[in-house]
Amino acid sequence: MNDSPLDPQTRAARLAEVYVALGPVYRRVARLVEQDEQVSGLSVGVRNVLDQLRRDGDRTVPQLARAQDLSRQYTQRMVDQAATDGLVELAPNPAHRRSCLVRLTSAGGAAISAVLERELSLLERVGGDLTPAELDGTLRVLHHMDQALIALEEESGR
Repeated sequence: MNDSPLDPQTRAARLAEVYVALGPVYRRVARLVEQDEQVSGLSVGVRNVLDQLRRDGDRTVPQLARAQDLSRQYTQRMVDQAATDGLVELAPNPAHRRSCLVRLTSAGGAAISAVLERELSLLERVGGDLTPAELDGTLRVLHHMDQALIALEEESGR
């Protein structure tokens, strides 16, 4: 195995293979999460809000939206739904009068824990004798791809 960095043209061709592989994986995961909605009662959007709050703690709607690269309006709808369902609550934000903090309730914490437990049990079925180094490498590649796409969006004025 050659561990030398690839030249830009070869790297681009290999990254194109990664993009092609990501599409079907993403769509399959989305279908599984949508099927799980029937069990958990959580939409994909609400699930993502709850998981982000679980990982990062209290956040404002704009912070949640930026972290997920979603519109503030869509994220607000997901937060509103989660609040209606008693999964999150809005709290005063000492740093900003008009932008409340979104916080998990105990019901929200229990709901996202149950969903994550089901998801992890599915992920345990992934085989292939993967090593920590391979997974670290995968995450590193995806991070670099994401950063390049962010830069392209900024260049195009998005």
